[in-house]
Amino acid sequence: MKNTFLALITITTLFTSCKTESLADTTIEINAIENGLLKSIQVKGDTAETFNIIDRMKVHNVPGASIAIIKDGKIAWAKGYGIANTENGKVVDINTLFQAGSISKPIAALAALKLVDEGTLDLDEDVSSYLKTWKLPDSKFTETEKVTLRRLLTHTAGMTVHGFPGYAETDSFPSINTVLDGKGNTPAIFLDTIPGSIWRYSGGGYTVMEKIVEDVSGLPLEEYMATNILPALKMNNSTYSQPLPENSQTNVSAAYHSDGKIVPGLWHNYPEQAAAGLWTTPTDLANYFIEIHKIYTSDTKGVLSKNMITKMLTKDKNDWGLGPSLRWENDSLIFGHGGKNEGFTNEMFAFAHSGNGVIIMTSADNGGRLIGEILRSVSKHYHWGTHNASEVDVINMTDTELQKFAGKYLLDFQVPNIGDYFIDVTVKDGKIHVMDSNNNEENLFTPQKEMNFIDLDKGDRAEVKTDDSGNFSLFINERFTFNKIEE
Repeated sequence: MKNTFLALITITTLFTSCKTESLADTTIEINAIENGLLKSIQVKGDTAETFNIIDRMKVHNVPGASIAIIKDGKIAWAKGYGIANTENGKVVDINTLFQAGSISKPIAALAALKLVDEGTLDLDEDVSSYLKTWKLPDSKFTETEKVTLRRLLTHTAGMTVHGFPGYAETDSFPSINTVLDGKGNTPAIFLDTIPGSIWRYSGGGYTVMEKIVEDVSGLPLEEYMATNILPALKMNNSTYSQPLPENSQTNVSAAYHSDGKIVPGLWHNYPEQAAAGLWTTPTDLANYFIEIHKIYTSDTKGVLSKNMITKMLTKDKNDWGLGPSLRWENDSLIFGHGGKNEGFTNEMFAFAHSGNGVIIMTSADNGGRLIGEILRSVSKHYHWGTHNASEVDVINMTDTELQKFAGKYLLDFQVPNIGDYFIDVTVKDGKIHVMDSNNNEENLFTPQKEMNFIDLDKGDRAEVKTDDSGNFSLFINERFTFNKIEE
């Protein structure tokens, strides 16, 4: 696999050059971004080290990636990298389908918003009046406040179930009602707090929204989206069909675990279509951003009215809109969303006013680290200021000074299916090396102070403490405590 991966760098590139830019300028631009990847941590005073995208894909075990860049409300360029399927050698191009994960949510939200635009639904009506073939369980929490579409879309409805693991190819595929009732592989979806009282991310809430769209429109979600939403967005290479029909599998990325191994059956299936079921490409998602930007900044008629788009991009609790997450204010307003399914990791955002944005899709559980490095490169090149490396101070310590920390450490609680959980700490070139053989992960921690350390590659932090007897404990990311048991 690795030799093939090294050979296959890119296959297809799409250029949509602006009038002021030549093809050569765009090529130079792409090359700068591809070779400008930045880690999350930089040492103060050092020149920032940059990396090539293919090299970092290998480091992070990301077989395939796909990127689209939007400038001034147009697709500036799009490009695919690596391999879509290591079993057959198919490479990634700009039309390779990836699972969008939770990026499915803001796109699916347009279905509900369109029905509001048409007067069929109301954002602030009790959704129980719309549900026909499934009902919200009775709850004491709705005595004074109701579950509304607005609250479902902004994650303030008080609904349970954060996300969904999906179903392997060998699993039976449940109906949406089965999922809502908790008879699939996730708990039942219900209300456990007063609607509107808190923000809490809920894929379960979006599954209720999906049921509303289906009950009111009389169409399965994938048909409603294929008829009323995706064509209007020019998302012609996208589908909410789950499982993915065989005739749509000619150019599809497989999913990969963090160790680089392919997910059995190539990918998981998601009956929770609105929450996690979209198959798409960065180019199609770029067209979503372009459509929203066009309507928001003009009187152009589109998939929704300008009034509805303005509501969609208005902040509710935790800076969330009617579908997308929101960031910054006024002319700098940003909207977007991340996405994580089994073996897929993605990120997208755009400036609502300027029409600049980026979409990155990867076929890996480890894709988040690569995405962060790409975003820092993109942000720096285009002077967006959205993603910057953190600067830290470090100190030099000798191996002799660090040797007292070396040894075997035991986690202070037992892990299900593992029991006692050990890590090994050694010293290497003025750093402490932590090896976790349980999942084959390792950290190389650089000293910041005598007892404080940072992994300059991953951003993880560690602190060593001693008790009254001089015994060492290692605290990693302020979450996990390991006690030294052997030299």
